[in-house]
Amino acid sequence: MAFGIKEMGTIVAVLGFKAFMFGIVAERKKPASGTPTVLGEVVTCKYPSDPTVYIGFLSIISLTAAVVIGFYAVFHSYKGKSVPLNALFRNTKFSVFFSITVSLSLFAELMLLWTTISELKHLTNNVHRNLDTTCPTAKTGLFGGGALLALDASLFWLLCLMIAENVREDYFDEEENDKGEYRQALTTDYAARGQANVA
Repeated sequence: MAFGIKEMGTIVAVLGFKAFMFGIVAERKKPASGTPTVLGEVVTCKYPSDPTVYIGFLSIISLTAAVVIGFYAVFHSYKGKSVPLNALFRNTKFSVFFSITVSLSLFAELMLLWTTISELKHLTNNVHRNLDTTCPTAKTGLFGGGALLALDASLFWLLCLMIAENVREDYFDEEENDKGEYRQALTTDYAARGQANVA
């Protein structure tokens, strides 16, 4: 079954929403801090069991899938017709929105990745020589911020898909008009030659 632009857009939207939801759940499940236990000259931090890191990675995977499918959908040929890259990027609106979308997607990916890895490091490196440690976790609000950026990125991919579809239609309309004018010129030229030969 061949997917059209609408189906691709739906997939991108669903994956972006999943990335958003996973990020929000990770934010809500993340413990504020661990419990310090002093043993001699070291402090061992005990953290409550929570799925924050796994949910964070699910958010990253969902957003990555949305971005990959967004790229594919923008440049994919539909119904066997493809548009040259220079025709797409010649359109100022598409170029601007595509640049913003890619930047936003990268920023969202980096924020989610950095927060998830920070949380993982806190949970695994839980022995500290600093006796004043408070057993921190990843900063509050970072998962939520990454989730909002992921949602924004997926919405911008939808805008890019719509603009790319408009550019695609304009390109094929121009191509059809050019062919029509060329055929008409050939027909007129052929008819004129036929009349000249009869005379």
